[in-house]
Amino acid sequence: MKIIQPLIYAVLISIGIFIGNISNSENYVHENKIDNILKIIDNHYVDSINYSDFENKTINTFLNELDPHSSYISVNAFKAIEEDMNGSFSGIGVEFNIIEDSIVVISPIEGGPSQKLGIKSGDRIITVEDEDVASIGVKNENVIKLLRGEKGSEVNVKIKRRGTKDPILFKIIRDDIPLVSVSAGILLDDKIGYVKINRFAATTFNEMNKKCNKLINQGMEKLILDFRGNPGGYLHISNQICDEFLKEGELIVFTEGRNRERNEIYATSNGELQNIDIICLIDEGSASASEIVSGAIQDNDRGLIIGRRSFGKGLVQEQIRLTDGSVMRLTTQRYYTPSGRCIQKDYGKNSKEYFLEQYTRNEQLQKYDTLEYKTKEGRLVYGGGGITPDIRINRDTTLNYFPINKMIRDGVINKFCFEKSELLKKTKVKSYKHLQINRIYEDFNNYISNDKLELGEKELKYLKNMLLANISKNIWGENTYYEIICIEDEFVQTALKQFN
Repeated sequence: MKIIQPLIYAVLISIGIFIGNISNSENYVHENKIDNILKIIDNHYVDSINYSDFENKTINTFLNELDPHSSYISVNAFKAIEEDMNGSFSGIGVEFNIIEDSIVVISPIEGGPSQKLGIKSGDRIITVEDEDVASIGVKNENVIKLLRGEKGSEVNVKIKRRGTKDPILFKIIRDDIPLVSVSAGILLDDKIGYVKINRFAATTFNEMNKKCNKLINQGMEKLILDFRGNPGGYLHISNQICDEFLKEGELIVFTEGRNRERNEIYATSNGELQNIDIICLIDEGSASASEIVSGAIQDNDRGLIIGRRSFGKGLVQEQIRLTDGSVMRLTTQRYYTPSGRCIQKDYGKNSKEYFLEQYTRNEQLQKYDTLEYKTKEGRLVYGGGGITPDIRINRDTTLNYFPINKMIRDGVINKFCFEKSELLKKTKVKSYKHLQINRIYEDFNNYISNDKLELGEKELKYLKNMLLANISKNIWGENTYYEIICIEDEFVQTALKQFN
C-alpha cells in the first residue's frame, strides 16, 4: 500500500476523476475558422486522414488549454468508462491473472456464471471460441475483449485443470458481473472497523452500507474510512456517503461557476452512521469525490483526517453528449468545502506537471498552509490545494522500494504468490496465522536465486508482509489481504492510536 507507481497512477487519476452527472446534451455547430480549415484539409491534403484520431487529438489539445480536466471522450472510450462507473459489465465472471503467458483463474466471482458451472481457482483458460489464448504475448486487454460480451450470449471456453489429463470444455452464458468499488470491510479489533473505498461508482453507497452494517452487527463502534488512491467519481454518491455520517442541516459541499449559481448541498435526517466515530485516511492520490467527503468530515468536526495532502481536484465537469455519441466533459464549476475552501490546486505549466505534482511536492514546505479557514467549532484548517490532514504522515524518502517495484512490474511476486497459494490449498491450512512468514520469504529467495535482494530492515519487513498478504488473498479473499496489510500500515496504525 505504501508503493505507488507514479506514472501509472497519474494516468489513472487523469482519466478517472470527474464530478457531476450528465446535465446537458447539446450540439454546437458554428461556421468558423476551424470549420473552414478542416474543410480545406479534407478537400486538398495529399494523404488520407484518420479523422477519428485527428478529432480526438485536436479537440483534446484545445480543451486542455482550458484546464487539465476538460476533455473529449470517443464513443468507445466513453462506453468503457460508463461500464466501470455503473458498477457492472457482462462477462463470464472470473478474476484472472496472466502467468507465464497463461490465463489463470485467481477466483470465480461469487454468484457469476463461471462459479455456477464449477470453474475453480487455479484453472487455466487455454482457448476461447477455439482461439488459442495460451500463447506468448497474450495481454489483459485482449482477454477482456474475448470474455466480455452481451448478456445472454454464449462463449465456449476450454480449461486445463491441475490433476485432469484432458482439457474441460465449458459453455458459459454471459451475465451481469458486479464491479466492486468497496474492496474491504473488516474489524481490526473488537470495536474498530476498517472500510476501503476505491472509487465512487453507482454502487458504492450500497456497498459501503452493507459492509458497515455487517461490522456494526459484529460490534463496531469506530470506523476507519480509507480513501487513499481513490480518484473520485460521482458527486451524488459522495453526498450520500456524507449524509450517512453528518447531522441534519450540516453543509456537505457547495458549487459555484461563472454561469452557474451557487448550489449548496446539506445533510438530511437519513444518516444511520451518525453515532459511529470516524477517521478518514487520504494521500496524494485521493481526489475529487474523496476530497468532498474528507473536507465535509473535517469542516463539520465530525472526525479526523490522517495522511498526506490530497490531490487537489475541485472542478465540476458537465458531460455534453455530441451527435456521434462521443462526449465532451467541460468544467463549469468549482466545488468548496463547508468552511469555504476551494480544493482545486494550481494548474501548473502543463498537464504533465499538473498530474505529476503530487510526486514532486515537498510536504515540509508550508506553501499550502497560508490560507486559513475555520471549522464549524472554530478549529483551524488550511486551503490552497487539496485537503490538508489533521495528522500528517510524511513520505519516508530514505526507503528504497525500487527492487520490490521492479519485481511487481515483472510479475515475479504475483507468480510466486499464486504458485505458493496453490500448494498451500492442498494442505488445507485454515488461517494465515498458521503460515510462517520467514519460511515463505526463504522460499521466495530460493525462487529468485539469480536475483538476490539487498533490502533495508523496513523494506524487508514490508516485502514479507506483502508476500503473506497476496498469498492469503488467493486463498481466503480480499478481506484477509487487508487484514494483513493493515498490520504494517503506518496510516492505519496511527488511526488506531488516535481511537485508543
